[in-house]
Amino acid sequence: MYKQILKISAIAGSLDITAACIQAYLSGNVAPAMVLKYIASGIYGAKAFSGGFEFILLGLLVHFLIAFSCTVVFFLFYPKFKLLHKNIFLNSFIIAVVAWTVTTQIIIPFSRIHKGPFHLSKVVVAIAILYCCIGLPIAYFTERYYRKG
Repeated sequence: MYKQILKISAIAGSLDITAACIQAYLSGNVAPAMVLKYIASGIYGAKAFSGGFEFILLGLLVHFLIAFSCTVVFFLFYPKFKLLHKNIFLNSFIIAVVAWTVTTQIIIPFSRIHKGPFHLSKVVVAIAILYCCIGLPIAYFTERYYRKG
């Protein structure tokens, strides 16, 4: 079970950070290193942006820790709630909305990240990325694991 959770976390985390970097570059010419430093700034604040490779690695580690947390929670809830056995696409949406909500309403307010103004278009893009890159892999591979087992 633990190998499966790590595998799902690696897939979902890789897809999500790739999509986040592409989206940041296309929307504001932001380099991937700055995306990862932004994540690290949740712990170190503005110091992360002037730091080096260690802050990039820290951002990557924190990102994968969040993907791992999403995977563990869904993986453990899946066998307990029969509603989750009905539809992978609905599960993906639930995972995306929960991940976005926890990140923006709990993690960011308790971090050192500067929270910008609310923009509905940014929310839609963020949830779409989370749906495709976090929700779908977690829901699909979790369902497959439990169906085989």
